[in-house]
Amino acid sequence: MEYFLIIVSAIFVNNILLAQFLGICPFLGVSNKLSTATGMSGAVCFVITLATVVTYLLNRYLLVPFGLEFLQTISFILVIAALVQMVEIVLKKISPSLYQALGIFLPLITTNCAVLGVAITVVSKDFAFGGSAPHLLNLGQATVYAVATSLGYGLAMCLFAGLREHLAGCEVPKAFKGLPIALITVGIMAMAFLGFSGIV
Repeated sequence: MEYFLIIVSAIFVNNILLAQFLGICPFLGVSNKLSTATGMSGAVCFVITLATVVTYLLNRYLLVPFGLEFLQTISFILVIAALVQMVEIVLKKISPSLYQALGIFLPLITTNCAVLGVAITVVSKDFAFGGSAPHLLNLGQATVYAVATSLGYGLAMCLFAGLREHLAGCEVPKAFKGLPIALITVGIMAMAFLGFSGIV
């Protein structure tokens, strides 16, 4: 039951983009086309999941036992940067077209605050599920939380990209064309996702 609550909460109730407002830069920058948004979502999902697992293990078995918790942020950033480089190399070999489509936004995953935000949240917050006492997540729960959060990120990004593609063919007043109508759309999406808050 805890895993189900983690999944529903991370995807719908506490969506990393629409409720916590982390990772907004690539959200607005890469969401012009659904294909690019899907590719970016996949890359971010992979990096968030892998970075969360690696940083969880690093924190639990190295930083905490040796009293080095003050190095959390810098060590997490280094791990994320290394993982992004790995994803960039793999994408360049496997899918050059996606690599070209993502362009400058792929290296920007390194500075995507959503990746670091999830990693820090997992090791620093006490979570309570279904009335149970708050406790830190174990590795399985941390992995499920990371996957669910990244799926929530991908869901929001793909929905937004679909809406932006639709808006591109609509008559929009000149003052609202481009980023203004995109921000209004994000606001309406955030209000729609707010409706899920009573579930968990």
